[in-house]
Amino acid sequence: MKNSPMNKLLPLSAALLIGTALAHTQVTKVVPAQGSNVAAPSAVALTLNEPVNLRFSTFKVYALPAGTDAATFTKTKINLKDDAEARVDTYSSSSNMAAKLSIPLQSHLKAGQYVVMWRILSDDGHPVSGQSIFSIK
Repeated sequence: MKNSPMNKLLPLSAALLIGTALAHTQVTKVVPAQGSNVAAPSAVALTLNEPVNLRFSTFKVYALPAGTDAATFTKTKINLKDDAEARVDTYSSSSNMAAKLSIPLQSHLKAGQYVVMWRILSDDGHPVSGQSIFSIK
């Protein structure tokens, strides 16, 4: 019994379960894609690797000023309140659970770079932030 196949699989199974439990929520797909150059979209779509409570998550889209670092810009904007006038999205949060999200955009966006930013509360309680840049022709 000491070297049975079950005894060998048990530590491996435990390691896989712990790894899954410690994994953070991730954005797995953004449309328009990172670095893409597109005609003005009506919305940005995000896909996550697991459903999140949208009430505890933040999603925003801004025009990215020329020469600005997207990561630094995101850090200064993601926690702002009452910034709807400065943003190019019309997203309103909800208390739904979702793994797919559509962020409506204002119409008639001008040519230039735009940054999609997010802060998501993972199931394990850790916040996960990120951003993606796309350009409008």
